[in-house]
Amino acid sequence: MIVEDKNDGQTAEACCHSDSEEGARKSHHSDKMKQGLVSRLNRIEGQIRGIKGMIEKDTYCDDVLTQIAAAQSALGGVAKLLLEGHLKSCVIERIQAGEDEVVEELLYTINKLMK
Repeated sequence: MIVEDKNDGQTAEACCHSDSEEGARKSHHSDKMKQGLVSRLNRIEGQIRGIKGMIEKDTYCDDVLTQIAAAQSALGGVAKLLLEGHLKSCVIERIQAGEDEVVEELLYTINKLMK
């Protein structure tokens, strides 16, 4: 199944699968999707370094908090992309395969994201 992000036009195929040799679950995203996610994470990493620098320079608290909110929002955007791809591929595939426990797993993950 192919998933396209309406904001970036990024696509991902079948988000997750089990490695039959190891039994471990792994993600499978297109190279374009991985590049987009890594690019976003690199920008967030830069934001975090900037926040650290602001703290070291005794920047006014409200300005630092504004930057923290921006970094949290950006990280939330990455999570939304991953969650969308996961829902549209992995979760659907596992439910169709009769693996209903994926719903409890998903609810647990969403609860962690919403904290």
